[in-house]
Amino acid sequence: MTIRVVMAGATGWVGKALIPAIAEQADMKLIGAVSRSAAGQDAGAVVGGPANGVTISSSLTEALATASDVLVDYTKPDVVKDHALLAISKGRHVVIGTSGLGAADYAEIDAAARANRVGVVAAGNFSITATLMKRFALVAAKFVPDVEIIDYASAGKPDAPSGTARELAEALAEVRQASTARPVSKVSGVPGTRGAAVGEGKGVQVHALRLPSYILSCEVLFGLPDERLTIRHDAGSSAAPYVAGTLLAIRRVREITGLVRGLDALLD
Repeated sequence: MTIRVVMAGATGWVGKALIPAIAEQADMKLIGAVSRSAAGQDAGAVVGGPANGVTISSSLTEALATASDVLVDYTKPDVVKDHALLAISKGRHVVIGTSGLGAADYAEIDAAARANRVGVVAAGNFSITATLMKRFALVAAKFVPDVEIIDYASAGKPDAPSGTARELAEALAEVRQASTARPVSKVSGVPGTRGAAVGEGKGVQVHALRLPSYILSCEVLFGLPDERLTIRHDAGSSAAPYVAGTLLAIRRVREITGLVRGLDALLD
């Protein structure tokens, strides 16, 4: 069966890499694409490839008017939730690569997906190495109670922390032991420099750096007396690392009912 895909964020960094990648898959077909800045143009030509006969729509509502199976969203934090809920209401499965959503947003998306009996895969990062960082960190957290995250991204990134760091911190908060560090409420000076606690329960301190020259990096630091473990992921300037993981999610999301967070859930 051919999976019919709609790409929201067609002219974005990842979208430009995904459109030709989808065309190369024997089991997928691009049915629609969304980009206000390129509306009315051919999706293949816009991303620098051969014309593919898919006219870019100015809105997701317009793109979903044609029958499809899966929406892939790589847009912006202020629209991704509405996009997901709209697609779910129309019976589409959804793959979310856009960051900026919190636990309450995901809970609402999960409830809507279950009510409409569709699947949603959301990941802060669809790259394999970022996924492995999360998996290794979750193992380490069972043995080392003290953990903090440093989140690096470009100066212009609109959300903090990144989806990668946020997803990781929320997952670690569910399995970590109690920290031995002095509580932030008892820190003198400028307590805000200790970062922000992310995650329910035993939240993890996250420190977000936003500087020129960074693209996306995430560092997880674990500490015990006289020893330390660092697990780090660095992304380069190409969107290629995210393509394989997104294609995997497109194939697997139809097997799911409700929301699954993190590509690691699909690797076993």
